[in-house]
Amino acid sequence: MQQFKILWADDEIELLKPHIIFLEQKGYEVTPVNSGADALEVIDDSYFDIVFLDENMPGMSGLETLTSIKSTNPNTPVVMITKNEEEEIMEEAIGAKIADYLIKPLNPNQILLSVKKILDNKRIISEKTNQSYQRDFQQLSMGVMDAQDHNDWMDIYQKLVYWELELDRSEDKSMVEVLQSQKVEADSSFARFVTDNYEEWLSNPDIERPLLSHNILKTEVFPQIGDDPIFLIVIDNLRYDQWKVIEPEIAELFSIESEQMYFSILPTTTSYARNALFAGITPLEISRRYPDLWVGEETDEGKNLRESDLLEANLARNRVKERFSYHKILRAEEGKQLSENISNLMKNKLNAIVFNFVDMLSHARTDMQMIRELAPDEAAYRSITRSWFVHSSLFDLLKELSTRSVKVMITTDHGTIRVNKPIKIVGDRNTNTNLRYKVGRNLAFDEKALFYSRDPEMLGLPKEHVSSTYVFTENDEFLAYPNNYNHYVRMYKDTFQHGGISMEEIMIPFVKLATK
Repeated sequence: MQQFKILWADDEIELLKPHIIFLEQKGYEVTPVNSGADALEVIDDSYFDIVFLDENMPGMSGLETLTSIKSTNPNTPVVMITKNEEEEIMEEAIGAKIADYLIKPLNPNQILLSVKKILDNKRIISEKTNQSYQRDFQQLSMGVMDAQDHNDWMDIYQKLVYWELELDRSEDKSMVEVLQSQKVEADSSFARFVTDNYEEWLSNPDIERPLLSHNILKTEVFPQIGDDPIFLIVIDNLRYDQWKVIEPEIAELFSIESEQMYFSILPTTTSYARNALFAGITPLEISRRYPDLWVGEETDEGKNLRESDLLEANLARNRVKERFSYHKILRAEEGKQLSENISNLMKNKLNAIVFNFVDMLSHARTDMQMIRELAPDEAAYRSITRSWFVHSSLFDLLKELSTRSVKVMITTDHGTIRVNKPIKIVGDRNTNTNLRYKVGRNLAFDEKALFYSRDPEMLGLPKEHVSSTYVFTENDEFLAYPNNYNHYVRMYKDTFQHGGISMEEIMIPFVKLATK
Protein backbone atom coordinates (compact mmCIF):
# COMPACT_ATOMS: atom_id res chain seq x y z
CA MET A 1 0.00 0.00 0.00
CA GLN A 2 1.29 3.49 -0.86
CA GLN A 3 2.76 5.47 2.08
CA PHE A 4 1.61 9.06 1.80
CA LYS A 5 3.91 11.89 2.92
CA ILE A 6 2.51 14.76 5.01
CA LEU A 7 4.19 18.11 5.75
CA TRP A 8 2.84 19.78 8.91
CA ALA A 9 3.76 23.43 9.66
CA ASP A 10 2.80 24.89 13.06
CA ASP A 11 4.71 27.14 15.47
CA GLU A 12 3.42 24.90 18.30
CA ILE A 13 4.32 21.68 16.53
CA GLU A 14 5.58 20.00 19.76
CA LEU A 15 2.05 20.21 21.20
CA LEU A 16 0.80 18.27 18.17
CA LYS A 17 3.10 15.30 18.77
CA PRO A 18 0.20 12.96 19.78
CA HIS A 19 -1.58 13.72 16.50
CA ILE A 20 1.60 13.09 14.51
CA ILE A 21 2.17 9.76 16.24
CA PHE A 22 -1.46 8.83 15.56
CA LEU A 23 -1.02 9.49 11.82
CA GLU A 24 2.29 7.58 11.75
CA GLN A 25 0.57 4.60 13.37
CA LYS A 26 -1.99 4.75 10.54
CA GLY A 27 0.83 4.44 8.00
CA TYR A 28 1.46 8.06 7.05
CA GLU A 29 4.94 9.64 6.99
CA VAL A 30 4.81 13.05 8.74
CA THR A 31 7.46 15.79 8.48
CA PRO A 32 6.94 18.46 11.20
CA VAL A 33 8.26 22.06 10.84
CA ASN A 34 7.91 25.15 13.06
CA SER A 35 7.22 27.94 10.55
CA GLY A 36 6.02 28.89 7.11
CA ALA A 37 9.57 29.67 6.01
CA ASP A 38 10.70 26.17 7.06
CA ALA A 39 7.75 24.66 5.19
CA LEU A 40 8.74 26.42 1.97
CA GLU A 41 12.36 25.30 2.35
CA VAL A 42 11.39 21.66 2.91
CA ILE A 43 8.78 21.54 0.14
CA ASP A 44 11.36 22.83 -2.35
CA ASP A 45 13.52 19.77 -1.67
CA SER A 46 10.93 17.01 -1.23
CA TYR A 47 7.57 15.91 -2.58
CA PHE A 48 4.60 15.84 -0.23
CA ASP A 49 1.13 14.44 -0.85
CA ILE A 50 -0.52 16.92 1.52
CA VAL A 51 0.39 19.96 3.65
CA PHE A 52 -1.13 20.89 7.03
CA LEU A 53 -0.70 24.60 7.59
CA ASP A 54 -1.40 26.60 10.76
CA GLU A 55 -3.04 29.90 9.84
CA ASN A 56 -1.66 31.97 12.76
CA MET A 57 2.16 31.61 12.77
CA PRO A 58 4.67 34.36 13.63
CA GLY A 59 6.70 35.72 10.75
CA MET A 60 5.21 34.34 7.56
CA SER A 61 1.50 33.72 8.20
CA GLY A 62 -0.36 30.64 7.08
CA LEU A 63 -2.12 32.52 4.27
CA GLU A 64 1.20 33.93 3.01
CA THR A 65 2.76 30.46 3.14
CA LEU A 66 -0.27 29.04 1.33
CA THR A 67 0.13 31.58 -1.49
CA SER A 68 3.81 30.69 -1.92
CA ILE A 69 3.12 26.95 -1.90
CA LYS A 70 0.36 27.27 -4.51
CA SER A 71 2.64 29.37 -6.77
CA THR A 72 5.21 26.58 -7.00
CA ASN A 73 3.12 23.47 -6.22
CA PRO A 74 -0.40 24.31 -7.42
CA ASN A 75 -1.60 20.69 -7.30
CA THR A 76 -0.46 19.95 -3.74
CA PRO A 77 -3.51 19.83 -1.44
CA VAL A 78 -3.25 22.16 1.57
CA VAL A 79 -5.33 21.89 4.75
CA MET A 80 -5.61 25.16 6.68
CA ILE A 81 -5.76 24.77 10.48
CA THR A 82 -6.78 27.73 12.66
CA LYS A 83 -8.33 28.88 15.92
CA ASN A 84 -9.79 31.84 14.02
CA GLU A 85 -13.38 31.38 12.87
CA GLU A 86 -13.66 34.77 11.17
CA GLU A 87 -15.50 34.51 7.86
CA GLU A 88 -12.97 36.72 6.09
CA ILE A 89 -10.10 34.35 6.93
CA MET A 90 -12.14 31.38 5.73
CA GLU A 91 -12.97 33.08 2.44
CA GLU A 92 -9.34 34.02 1.82
CA ALA A 93 -8.26 30.43 2.40
CA ILE A 94 -11.03 29.01 0.23
CA GLY A 95 -10.20 31.54 -2.48
CA ALA A 96 -6.62 30.25 -2.43
CA LYS A 97 -7.99 26.79 -3.23
CA ILE A 98 -7.37 24.97 0.03
CA ALA A 99 -8.40 21.32 0.17
CA ASP A 100 -9.92 21.51 3.67
CA TYR A 101 -10.34 23.87 6.65
CA LEU A 102 -10.02 22.60 10.23
CA ILE A 103 -10.78 24.50 13.47
CA LYS A 104 -8.70 23.98 16.62
CA PRO A 105 -8.82 22.21 18.99
CA LEU A 106 -8.23 19.20 16.76
CA ASN A 107 -9.05 15.59 17.47
CA PRO A 108 -7.28 12.62 15.81
CA ASN A 109 -10.29 11.31 13.90
CA GLN A 110 -11.00 14.77 12.50
CA ILE A 111 -7.47 14.87 11.08
CA LEU A 112 -7.64 11.30 9.76
CA LEU A 113 -10.97 12.01 8.03
CA SER A 114 -9.46 15.04 6.30
CA VAL A 115 -6.44 13.02 5.13
CA LYS A 116 -8.56 10.14 3.84
CA LYS A 117 -11.00 12.50 2.15
CA ILE A 118 -8.13 14.09 0.23
CA LEU A 119 -5.60 11.29 -0.31
CA ASP A 120 -7.61 8.06 -0.17
CA ASN A 121 -10.79 9.49 -1.67
CA LYS A 122 -10.44 7.94 -5.13
CA ARG A 123 -9.38 4.51 -3.85
CA ILE A 124 -12.17 4.33 -1.28
CA ILE A 125 -14.80 5.53 -3.76
CA SER A 126 -13.58 3.05 -6.39
CA GLU A 127 -13.76 0.14 -3.98
CA LYS A 128 -17.19 1.09 -2.64
CA THR A 129 -18.56 1.80 -6.14
CA ASN A 130 -17.49 -1.59 -7.47
CA GLN A 131 -18.86 -3.34 -4.39
CA SER A 132 -22.18 -1.50 -4.67
CA TYR A 133 -22.54 -2.32 -8.37
CA GLN A 134 -21.77 -5.97 -7.69
CA ARG A 135 -24.56 -6.01 -5.10
CA ASP A 136 -26.95 -4.35 -7.56
CA PHE A 137 -25.95 -6.54 -10.52
CA GLN A 138 -28.30 -9.40 -9.71
CA GLN A 139 -31.22 -7.08 -9.00
CA LEU A 140 -30.69 -5.33 -12.35
CA SER A 141 -30.50 -8.67 -14.19
CA MET A 142 -33.75 -9.77 -12.57
CA GLY A 143 -35.30 -6.43 -13.50
CA VAL A 144 -34.41 -6.99 -17.16
CA MET A 145 -35.97 -10.45 -17.08
CA ASP A 146 -39.13 -9.28 -15.31
CA ALA A 147 -39.73 -5.92 -17.07
CA GLN A 148 -43.39 -5.62 -18.05
CA ASP A 149 -43.94 -2.10 -19.32
CA HIS A 150 -42.22 1.12 -20.39
CA ASN A 151 -41.96 2.36 -16.81
CA ASP A 152 -39.95 -0.73 -15.87
CA TRP A 153 -37.64 -0.14 -18.81
CA MET A 154 -37.10 3.52 -18.01
CA ASP A 155 -36.20 2.54 -14.45
CA ILE A 156 -33.72 -0.08 -15.71
CA TYR A 157 -32.08 2.32 -18.15
CA GLN A 158 -31.76 5.05 -15.53
CA LYS A 159 -30.05 2.60 -13.17
CA LEU A 160 -27.67 1.38 -15.88
CA VAL A 161 -26.72 4.97 -16.72
CA TYR A 162 -26.25 5.73 -13.03
CA TRP A 163 -23.75 2.89 -12.69
CA GLU A 164 -22.08 3.83 -15.95
CA LEU A 165 -21.41 7.33 -14.64
CA GLU A 166 -20.34 6.04 -11.23
CA LEU A 167 -17.84 3.64 -12.79
CA ASP A 168 -16.57 6.47 -15.01
CA ARG A 169 -15.45 8.20 -11.81
CA SER A 170 -13.87 5.06 -10.40
CA GLU A 171 -10.14 4.44 -10.84
CA ASP A 172 -10.73 0.67 -10.80
CA LYS A 173 -12.31 -0.21 -14.16
CA SER A 174 -12.63 -3.92 -13.46
CA MET A 175 -16.45 -3.79 -13.47
CA VAL A 176 -16.86 -1.68 -16.60
CA GLU A 177 -16.80 -4.69 -18.93
CA VAL A 178 -19.38 -6.46 -16.75
CA LEU A 179 -21.67 -3.44 -16.93
CA GLN A 180 -21.27 -3.20 -20.71
CA SER A 181 -22.25 -6.85 -21.05
CA GLN A 182 -25.28 -6.21 -18.87
CA LYS A 183 -26.26 -3.25 -21.06
CA VAL A 184 -26.01 -5.42 -24.20
CA GLU A 185 -28.29 -8.00 -22.59
CA ALA A 186 -30.73 -5.28 -21.54
CA ASP A 187 -30.73 -3.72 -25.01
CA SER A 188 -31.63 -7.07 -26.57
CA SER A 189 -34.58 -7.51 -24.22
CA PHE A 190 -35.64 -3.88 -24.68
CA ALA A 191 -35.63 -4.30 -28.47
CA ARG A 192 -37.99 -7.29 -28.14
CA PHE A 193 -40.25 -5.22 -25.87
CA VAL A 194 -40.40 -2.39 -28.43
CA THR A 195 -40.96 -4.59 -31.49
CA ASP A 196 -43.68 -6.54 -29.66
CA ASN A 197 -45.61 -3.39 -28.68
CA TYR A 198 -44.71 -0.56 -31.04
CA GLU A 199 -47.48 -1.07 -33.60
CA GLU A 200 -50.15 -1.04 -30.90
CA TRP A 201 -48.67 2.11 -29.32
CA LEU A 202 -49.18 3.88 -32.63
CA SER A 203 -52.60 2.46 -33.47
CA ASN A 204 -54.31 2.38 -30.08
CA PRO A 205 -54.06 5.60 -28.03
CA ASP A 206 -56.25 4.12 -25.27
CA ILE A 207 -53.71 1.55 -24.09
CA GLU A 208 -51.04 2.13 -21.45
CA ARG A 209 -48.12 3.37 -23.51
CA PRO A 210 -45.07 5.62 -23.15
CA LEU A 211 -45.16 9.28 -24.04
CA LEU A 212 -44.06 9.42 -27.70
CA SER A 213 -42.43 12.12 -29.84
CA HIS A 214 -45.68 13.43 -31.27
CA ASN A 215 -47.35 13.63 -27.82
CA ILE A 216 -44.69 15.55 -25.90
CA LEU A 217 -45.62 19.17 -26.74
CA LYS A 218 -49.37 18.71 -26.24
CA THR A 219 -48.87 16.84 -22.97
CA GLU A 220 -45.90 18.62 -21.37
CA VAL A 221 -45.44 22.04 -23.02
CA PHE A 222 -48.70 23.58 -24.18
CA PRO A 223 -50.46 23.24 -20.77
CA GLN A 224 -47.59 25.25 -19.21
CA ILE A 225 -48.04 28.27 -21.48
CA GLY A 226 -49.04 31.19 -19.27
CA ASP A 227 -47.61 34.37 -17.79
CA ASP A 228 -43.90 33.52 -17.96
CA PRO A 229 -42.33 32.83 -21.38
CA ILE A 230 -41.40 29.22 -22.07
CA PHE A 231 -38.02 28.43 -23.61
CA LEU A 232 -38.15 24.94 -25.11
CA ILE A 233 -34.56 23.90 -25.87
CA VAL A 234 -34.14 20.83 -28.09
CA ILE A 235 -30.54 19.56 -28.11
CA ASP A 236 -30.47 17.31 -31.14
CA ASN A 237 -29.23 13.74 -30.60
CA LEU A 238 -28.76 14.06 -26.82
CA ARG A 239 -28.70 10.78 -24.94
CA TYR A 240 -29.88 10.44 -21.35
CA ASP A 241 -26.32 9.84 -20.12
CA GLN A 242 -25.17 13.00 -21.89
CA TRP A 243 -27.93 14.94 -20.14
CA LYS A 244 -26.73 13.58 -16.79
CA VAL A 245 -23.17 14.86 -17.33
CA ILE A 246 -24.35 18.41 -18.12
CA GLU A 247 -27.06 18.41 -15.44
CA PRO A 248 -24.73 19.52 -12.60
CA GLU A 249 -23.75 22.64 -14.56
CA ILE A 250 -27.40 23.48 -15.21
CA ALA A 251 -28.34 22.77 -11.58
CA GLU A 252 -26.02 25.62 -10.57
CA LEU A 253 -28.34 27.96 -12.46
CA PHE A 254 -31.80 26.40 -12.11
CA SER A 255 -33.77 24.11 -9.86
CA ILE A 256 -34.55 20.81 -11.58
CA GLU A 257 -38.32 20.89 -11.29
CA SER A 258 -38.87 17.52 -12.95
CA GLU A 259 -36.94 14.99 -15.00
CA GLN A 260 -38.73 12.34 -17.01
CA MET A 261 -38.25 10.24 -20.12
CA TYR A 262 -40.22 9.83 -23.27
CA PHE A 263 -39.84 7.46 -26.23
CA SER A 264 -38.60 8.61 -29.62
CA ILE A 265 -40.65 7.28 -32.50
CA LEU A 266 -39.09 5.10 -35.22
CA PRO A 267 -36.93 5.75 -37.11
CA THR A 268 -34.96 7.45 -34.32
CA THR A 269 -33.69 10.19 -36.63
CA THR A 270 -34.12 13.93 -36.88
CA SER A 271 -36.16 13.79 -40.08
CA TYR A 272 -38.84 11.64 -38.44
CA ALA A 273 -38.64 12.12 -34.66
CA ARG A 274 -38.09 15.88 -34.59
CA ASN A 275 -40.68 16.61 -37.26
CA ALA A 276 -43.15 14.54 -35.22
CA LEU A 277 -42.14 16.38 -32.04
CA PHE A 278 -42.91 19.82 -33.47
CA ALA A 279 -45.90 18.72 -35.56
CA GLY A 280 -47.63 16.85 -32.73
CA ILE A 281 -48.61 14.10 -35.16
CA THR A 282 -46.90 11.08 -36.72
CA PRO A 283 -44.91 11.33 -39.98
CA LEU A 284 -47.77 9.52 -41.74
CA GLU A 285 -50.25 12.17 -40.57
CA ILE A 286 -47.87 14.98 -41.54
CA SER A 287 -47.57 13.58 -45.06
CA ARG A 288 -51.37 13.35 -45.34
CA ARG A 289 -52.45 16.61 -43.65
CA TYR A 290 -49.56 18.80 -44.74
CA PRO A 291 -48.06 17.21 -47.87
CA ASP A 292 -46.27 20.48 -48.65
CA LEU A 293 -44.43 20.26 -45.30
CA TRP A 294 -43.30 16.63 -45.57
CA VAL A 295 -40.17 15.72 -47.53
CA GLY A 296 -39.91 12.06 -48.54
CA GLU A 297 -36.86 9.81 -48.45
CA GLU A 298 -36.25 9.95 -52.20
CA THR A 299 -36.06 13.75 -52.28
CA ASP A 300 -32.71 15.49 -51.88
CA GLU A 301 -34.29 18.51 -50.17
CA GLY A 302 -33.47 19.01 -46.47
CA LYS A 303 -35.83 17.01 -44.26
CA ASN A 304 -36.06 19.51 -41.36
CA LEU A 305 -36.56 22.86 -43.04
CA ARG A 306 -40.25 23.27 -42.15
CA GLU A 307 -40.24 22.71 -38.38
CA SER A 308 -41.43 26.24 -37.66
CA ASP A 309 -44.45 25.69 -39.94
CA LEU A 310 -45.17 22.34 -38.30
CA LEU A 311 -45.02 23.95 -34.84
CA GLU A 312 -47.35 26.73 -35.98
CA ALA A 313 -49.83 24.15 -37.30
CA ASN A 314 -49.57 22.18 -34.05
CA LEU A 315 -50.33 25.28 -31.95
CA ALA A 316 -53.29 26.16 -34.15
CA ARG A 317 -54.67 22.64 -34.01
CA ASN A 318 -54.54 22.77 -30.21
CA ARG A 319 -56.10 26.26 -30.15
CA VAL A 320 -53.01 27.89 -28.66
CA LYS A 321 -53.09 31.41 -30.06
CA GLU A 322 -50.08 32.81 -28.26
CA ARG A 323 -47.08 34.43 -29.93
CA PHE A 324 -44.14 32.03 -30.51
CA SER A 325 -40.72 31.86 -32.14
CA TYR A 326 -38.57 29.10 -33.61
CA HIS A 327 -34.77 29.16 -33.93
CA LYS A 328 -32.23 26.62 -35.14
CA ILE A 329 -28.66 27.13 -33.93
CA LEU A 330 -25.98 25.57 -36.10
CA ARG A 331 -23.01 27.81 -35.22
CA ALA A 332 -21.77 29.49 -32.05
CA GLU A 333 -22.26 32.93 -33.56
CA GLU A 334 -25.97 32.24 -34.08
CA GLY A 335 -26.29 31.26 -30.43
CA LYS A 336 -24.53 34.44 -29.34
CA GLN A 337 -26.89 36.54 -31.45
CA LEU A 338 -29.86 34.76 -29.91
CA SER A 339 -28.62 35.53 -26.37
CA GLU A 340 -28.26 39.19 -27.31
CA ASN A 341 -31.87 39.14 -28.49
CA ILE A 342 -33.32 37.84 -25.21
CA SER A 343 -35.39 40.96 -24.58
CA ASN A 344 -37.35 40.42 -27.79
CA LEU A 345 -37.78 36.70 -27.07
CA MET A 346 -39.32 37.59 -23.70
CA LYS A 347 -42.29 39.00 -25.62
CA ASN A 348 -43.18 35.50 -26.86
CA LYS A 349 -45.11 32.96 -24.81
CA LEU A 350 -43.15 30.09 -26.41
CA ASN A 351 -39.62 30.08 -27.83
CA ALA A 352 -38.51 26.81 -29.43
CA ILE A 353 -34.74 26.62 -29.91
CA VAL A 354 -32.90 23.74 -31.58
CA PHE A 355 -29.18 23.26 -30.92
CA ASN A 356 -27.54 20.95 -33.42
CA PHE A 357 -24.06 20.47 -31.97
CA VAL A 358 -24.41 16.98 -30.50
CA ASP A 359 -25.77 15.66 -33.78
CA MET A 360 -22.82 17.18 -35.65
CA LEU A 361 -20.44 15.61 -33.13
CA SER A 362 -21.83 12.12 -33.68
CA HIS A 363 -21.50 12.47 -37.45
CA ALA A 364 -18.08 14.08 -37.17
CA ARG A 365 -16.93 11.09 -35.16
CA THR A 366 -17.68 8.95 -38.20
CA ASP A 367 -16.00 11.28 -40.66
CA MET A 368 -13.00 12.67 -38.78
CA GLN A 369 -10.11 10.60 -37.45
CA MET A 370 -9.34 13.23 -34.83
CA ILE A 371 -12.82 12.96 -33.31
CA ARG A 372 -12.58 9.16 -33.40
CA GLU A 373 -9.40 9.44 -31.35
CA LEU A 374 -10.96 11.92 -28.92
CA ALA A 375 -14.09 9.83 -28.39
CA PRO A 376 -13.09 6.14 -28.52
CA ASP A 377 -15.88 5.08 -26.14
CA GLU A 378 -19.00 6.28 -24.34
CA ALA A 379 -17.09 7.81 -21.43
CA ALA A 380 -15.03 9.98 -23.78
CA TYR A 381 -18.14 10.83 -25.81
CA ARG A 382 -19.83 12.08 -22.65
CA SER A 383 -16.71 14.04 -21.72
CA ILE A 384 -16.65 15.83 -25.08
CA THR A 385 -20.35 16.64 -24.73
CA ARG A 386 -19.76 18.24 -21.34
CA SER A 387 -16.73 20.16 -22.60
CA TRP A 388 -18.76 21.51 -25.51
CA PHE A 389 -21.62 22.48 -23.23
CA VAL A 390 -19.62 24.49 -20.68
CA HIS A 391 -18.08 26.54 -23.52
CA SER A 392 -21.22 26.76 -25.66
CA SER A 393 -23.58 29.55 -26.58
CA LEU A 394 -26.32 27.34 -25.11
CA PHE A 395 -24.74 27.59 -21.65
CA ASP A 396 -24.44 31.37 -22.11
CA LEU A 397 -28.11 31.48 -23.05
CA LEU A 398 -29.08 29.49 -19.96
CA LYS A 399 -27.03 31.80 -17.74
CA GLU A 400 -28.96 34.76 -19.14
CA LEU A 401 -32.32 33.00 -18.77
CA SER A 402 -31.54 32.09 -15.14
CA THR A 403 -31.71 35.79 -14.25
CA ARG A 404 -35.21 36.22 -15.68
CA SER A 405 -38.71 35.07 -14.87
CA VAL A 406 -39.06 32.23 -17.38
CA LYS A 407 -39.86 28.53 -17.69
CA VAL A 408 -37.14 26.45 -19.32
CA MET A 409 -37.58 22.96 -20.74
CA ILE A 410 -34.73 20.88 -22.13
CA THR A 411 -35.21 17.81 -24.30
CA THR A 412 -34.04 16.12 -27.48
CA ASP A 413 -35.50 14.22 -30.42
CA HIS A 414 -33.57 10.93 -30.20
CA GLY A 415 -30.34 9.43 -28.89
CA THR A 416 -27.50 7.51 -30.47
CA ILE A 417 -25.62 4.22 -30.00
CA ARG A 418 -22.10 2.99 -30.72
CA VAL A 419 -22.40 0.30 -33.39
CA ASN A 420 -20.25 -2.80 -33.72
CA LYS A 421 -22.14 -5.61 -35.47
CA PRO A 422 -22.62 -5.35 -39.28
CA ILE A 423 -25.63 -6.90 -40.99
CA LYS A 424 -25.82 -7.25 -44.76
CA ILE A 425 -28.62 -5.68 -46.75
CA VAL A 426 -29.23 -5.07 -50.46
CA GLY A 427 -31.09 -2.03 -51.78
CA ASP A 428 -31.45 -0.04 -54.99
CA ARG A 429 -29.93 3.40 -55.60
CA ASN A 430 -32.98 5.18 -54.13
CA THR A 431 -32.50 3.57 -50.72
CA ASN A 432 -31.60 6.02 -47.94
CA THR A 433 -28.05 6.11 -46.58
CA ASN A 434 -28.75 5.76 -42.82
CA LEU A 435 -26.89 2.82 -41.24
CA ARG A 436 -29.49 1.99 -38.57
CA TYR A 437 -32.59 1.81 -40.76
CA LYS A 438 -33.44 1.52 -44.45
CA VAL A 439 -36.57 2.28 -46.44
CA GLY A 440 -36.99 1.25 -50.05
CA ARG A 441 -38.85 -0.82 -52.61
CA ASN A 442 -36.42 -3.64 -53.26
CA LEU A 443 -34.69 -4.41 -50.01
CA ALA A 444 -33.15 -7.87 -49.54
CA PHE A 445 -32.17 -8.84 -46.00
CA ASP A 446 -32.32 -11.59 -43.39
CA GLU A 447 -35.85 -11.25 -42.06
CA LYS A 448 -34.95 -13.15 -38.87
CA ALA A 449 -32.18 -10.69 -38.02
CA LEU A 450 -34.04 -7.38 -38.36
CA PHE A 451 -37.31 -5.72 -37.38
CA TYR A 452 -39.18 -4.71 -40.54
CA SER A 453 -42.58 -3.63 -41.80
CA ARG A 454 -44.04 -4.00 -45.27
CA ASP A 455 -47.06 -2.05 -44.03
CA PRO A 456 -45.32 1.04 -42.56
CA GLU A 457 -48.57 2.94 -42.14
CA MET A 458 -49.22 0.67 -39.16
CA LEU A 459 -46.08 2.24 -37.64
CA GLY A 460 -47.26 5.77 -38.36
CA LEU A 461 -44.86 6.08 -41.31
CA PRO A 462 -45.60 7.24 -44.88
CA LYS A 463 -45.50 4.72 -47.69
CA GLU A 464 -44.06 6.35 -50.81
CA HIS A 465 -44.55 3.23 -52.95
CA VAL A 466 -46.83 0.22 -52.79
CA SER A 467 -43.83 -2.00 -52.07
CA SER A 468 -42.04 0.32 -49.61
CA THR A 469 -40.49 -1.54 -46.68
CA TYR A 470 -38.90 -0.12 -43.53
CA VAL A 471 -36.09 -2.12 -41.92
CA PHE A 472 -34.66 -1.35 -38.44
CA THR A 473 -31.54 -2.55 -36.67
CA GLU A 474 -31.53 -3.43 -32.99
CA ASN A 475 -28.92 -3.30 -30.23
CA ASP A 476 -25.48 -2.33 -31.65
CA GLU A 477 -26.06 -3.48 -35.23
CA PHE A 478 -25.52 -1.46 -38.41
CA LEU A 479 -26.39 -2.10 -42.04
CA ALA A 480 -23.78 -2.60 -44.76
CA TYR A 481 -24.05 -3.44 -48.45
CA PRO A 482 -22.30 -6.58 -49.77
CA ASN A 483 -20.41 -4.50 -52.34
CA ASN A 484 -17.14 -3.34 -50.77
CA TYR A 485 -18.46 -4.81 -47.51
CA ASN A 486 -15.19 -5.02 -45.56
CA HIS A 487 -14.25 -1.43 -46.39
CA TYR A 488 -17.51 -0.04 -45.04
CA VAL A 489 -17.44 -2.28 -41.98
CA ARG A 490 -14.00 -0.92 -41.07
CA MET A 491 -15.21 2.64 -41.74
CA TYR A 492 -18.37 2.51 -39.59
CA LYS A 493 -17.63 -0.09 -36.91
CA ASP A 494 -17.31 1.55 -33.48
CA THR A 495 -19.00 4.79 -34.56
CA PHE A 496 -22.08 6.46 -33.08
CA GLN A 497 -25.22 6.11 -35.21
CA HIS A 498 -28.97 6.51 -34.78
CA GLY A 499 -32.18 5.46 -36.47
CA GLY A 500 -32.67 2.03 -34.92
CA ILE A 501 -33.97 0.40 -31.76
CA SER A 502 -31.99 0.63 -28.54
CA MET A 503 -32.40 2.08 -25.07
CA GLU A 504 -29.88 4.79 -25.94
CA GLU A 505 -31.76 5.95 -29.05
CA ILE A 506 -35.35 5.62 -27.86
CA MET A 507 -35.51 6.54 -24.15
CA ILE A 508 -34.65 10.23 -23.97
CA PRO A 509 -34.91 13.03 -21.39
CA PHE A 510 -37.49 15.76 -20.95
CA VAL A 511 -36.52 18.17 -18.17
CA LYS A 512 -38.34 21.14 -16.66
CA LEU A 513 -36.27 23.85 -14.97
CA ALA A 514 -37.35 26.58 -12.57
CA THR A 515 -35.44 29.77 -11.86
CA LYS A 516 -33.99 29.93 -8.36
